[in-house]
Amino acid sequence: MTRLRRMLGRRGTILLAYGTVWALYGYGQLTIPQPDQRGLTLVLHLWPLSTWAWLWITAGTIAIAAAWMPPRRDWWGFLALVVIVIPWTLSYLASWWPLGIFPRGWVATAVWTVISVPVIVAAGWPEPPRPKGDPRP
Repeated sequence: MTRLRRMLGRRGTILLAYGTVWALYGYGQLTIPQPDQRGLTLVLHLWPLSTWAWLWITAGTIAIAAAWMPPRRDWWGFLALVVIVIPWTLSYLASWWPLGIFPRGWVATAVWTVISVPVIVAAGWPEPPRPKGDPRP
C-alpha cells in the first residue's frame, strides 16, 4: 500500500479514487438506471441515459489513466472529472428551478457541486518533494 501511495502521490490518489467512483456510477446508470429521471430532463434531451452512462465511464477511465501520470501532466484527468459533472449539475438545477418538475433537484445540485470541490482543490495541489533515492520520474 505504501508503494502504491508513493507511486500515485496525493493527486494520483484523488484521480484514482474519483475515477473509479465515476466509472462505477456510469456502469450503474447503464445496468440499473435510476427510476426517477425527472432531474435529468435537460441532459436526456441531448442524449439517452446509456450515452451519458458511457460518458461517465469514459471520464472515470480518463481519470484513472491520468492517475499514473507525473504531477502537472495529469491535468486532463481532473478536467474529465469536472466536465462530466457540469451538465449533470445544471440539469438537476434547471429541473428544480425554473422548470419546477423535480422538487429535490436542489439537493442533487448541491451534492454534485460539493462532491466536485475536492477534485478542483486537488487539481491545484503541488506534490511534496520526493525523498532522495525515489526512482519515480
